[in-house]
Amino acid sequence: MNSIFVVATKDLPRAKVGGVDDPSVRWAGAFASYGGHGATQSSTIVYEIESGGRLGWHTDATEETQYIIAGTGELRMEDGKIQQVKPGDVFVIPTPIRHDLANTGTETLRAVAFFAAPMFTQHFDNAMLAPDVHVLGTPNRAV
Repeated sequence: MNSIFVVATKDLPRAKVGGVDDPSVRWAGAFASYGGHGATQSSTIVYEIESGGRLGWHTDATEETQYIIAGTGELRMEDGKIQQVKPGDVFVIPTPIRHDLANTGTETLRAVAFFAAPMFTQHFDNAMLAPDVHVLGTPNRAV
């Protein structure tokens, strides 16, 4: 890959994800890049959480850095620590810390997550719809 890869993220269709057994787990996201699709060493996802929703407790198979674009929320860690996040905040989640992000504001929380691998998986406590599984990840993870 010898060229710059530009993605108009506002135009990316978001996949809606939700918890099978927990209606508060609801968000929508889209991969902007991953190994073999615009990147060779990293992955990027853009996502939104509506007011009152959350990502759901999970661990990532690689280090994750996030940038909050809009909205406010709580980053919750398995040790009970809670960090308030707002637009302009950047945070890093080391592997394999179990965490959740909840939208605590009135507007949609919008963020970009950067992962330090071209392919990765996320293991969720809840089974996620679609497709009723506990493991999500980059489209190339089965390759």
